[in-house]
Amino acid sequence: MSQDAGLPPIYADTPVELAPHEIVTSFPANTFLENLAIASNGTLFVTNHEVGQILQIAPEGDSSVLASTDGKVTGIAFAPDGSLILTGWNAQGLSIILCATLEGAVEQVATLPDALFLNGITPLTRDRYVAADSYRGCIWQFDRITRQVSIWLEHPLLARSSPDNPFPAANGIKRFGNSLYVSNTEKMLLLKIPISGDERAGEPAILIAPTNIDDFAFDTEGNLYAATHIYNSVLRIEPDGKTTAIALAEQGVIGSTAVAFGRRPSDATNIYVTTNGGMFLPPAGGVVPANVVRLEVGKPGYSFSVA
Repeated sequence: MSQDAGLPPIYADTPVELAPHEIVTSFPANTFLENLAIASNGTLFVTNHEVGQILQIAPEGDSSVLASTDGKVTGIAFAPDGSLILTGWNAQGLSIILCATLEGAVEQVATLPDALFLNGITPLTRDRYVAADSYRGCIWQFDRITRQVSIWLEHPLLARSSPDNPFPAANGIKRFGNSLYVSNTEKMLLLKIPISGDERAGEPAILIAPTNIDDFAFDTEGNLYAATHIYNSVLRIEPDGKTTAIALAEQGVIGSTAVAFGRRPSDATNIYVTTNGGMFLPPAGGVVPANVVRLEVGKPGYSFSVA
């Protein structure tokens, strides 16, 4: 598996087994598709990071803007009522949590003045969410009922090597069983954090290193599917750590940012991948259109239920 000559060759010997792929839709170059959540009817909700938009995309590819904000949006997850919980920051640069209805109404539900860069968000319980802070090196928790926020875990493994490094540290975040998994992109780590019976954080441990993971999703057997962002690929990482590339730049995943499983019965073994076309590290020919790519992986997806 080849990569940009300026990057550490961490995947040089990674086997390649390309999954069947299809480009669902594309957006103009310099569109930063950051994260996505998929509804049970197949609609994709995607954050268009730089311009603060929430896009809705039909499985067939038709797209429209569901809502716009005056700042930026990053992570996205569903609430039990079908609305969307999002991380981002406002026009003044303050970190915020937003709620968006499927009718397009957006409300700022929390302000986090001590947060530096809210990124991925995922349910911890039915009413509590955890969000990665890529620059502070912590995980925040948010109660959607009380709208209270607090730090769930702050730890060196979640932080950057240097505060001057622009690469995000704690980034993608998902619950699988009784553990929370977090990617530290800057340190090239995948972390596993045990969750106690009262939903408190245990001591984080390094599960895989080195690996350059942005966002990721699990199938029901515990295989992890990861977007590698600047490595322009999608990986399958098995529970024993075996890593295989299942999509490369040629499959349209240049600047892959996030991964989610389809939720319709006919779509349960497909993953959807968002990209930014290489905005952070452009390919030789320059930034390309941002794609949403569908990959057939053969295993149904797992999601921590908030219903």
